[in-house]
Amino acid sequence: MAEHSHEHTEKREIRIPFSQFLEHFPEVPLPTILSEETAHSFSKENEVLHSLIIDQYFMPLEGDMDEFTEIVPCFRFPETKDFHAIVYWKAGLLQYYFILVTLSLKGELIDRRVLAGTFVDGETVTQSVATIDEDWIITIVTGQAKTDRGALYDATASKTTSVEVMPDGSIIDSE
Repeated sequence: MAEHSHEHTEKREIRIPFSQFLEHFPEVPLPTILSEETAHSFSKENEVLHSLIIDQYFMPLEGDMDEFTEIVPCFRFPETKDFHAIVYWKAGLLQYYFILVTLSLKGELIDRRVLAGTFVDGETVTQSVATIDEDWIITIVTGQAKTDRGALYDATASKTTSVEVMPDGSIIDSE
């Protein structure tokens, strides 16, 4: 009687090299502004990410994402020596964010911060715009509007905060 061998076939996981991942984030000169308008231009100019890249690089950063979540690569900071600083746009149901992530040269997470975007919570729309300057200081202006008032924005109620990317890639609050 012939003996049947049952070969155990392992599912080979396809890995995207970190350098190939970074190619989706072109370096842009600073200063730059992150707003709703710039999100649209990034989605037109930059290539859509393959699902393998999203699974490998964004699932660990973002956790579970539903079928409505979209990730758009935006850009990379120029002249970072000891780390990479990338910005991407994450769109979900009633929320759109620009997210800054700093990664080691090997691709390990150093820090992550939401910089700007739009978030709808019931009757309140919160919007923020960020300006990233040449010194990696990021000024964020946040305001709110009530949806029941035709989304009228009250400029006097806006709040300004600053964060800074340090030479080691950490992102700190700065005032």
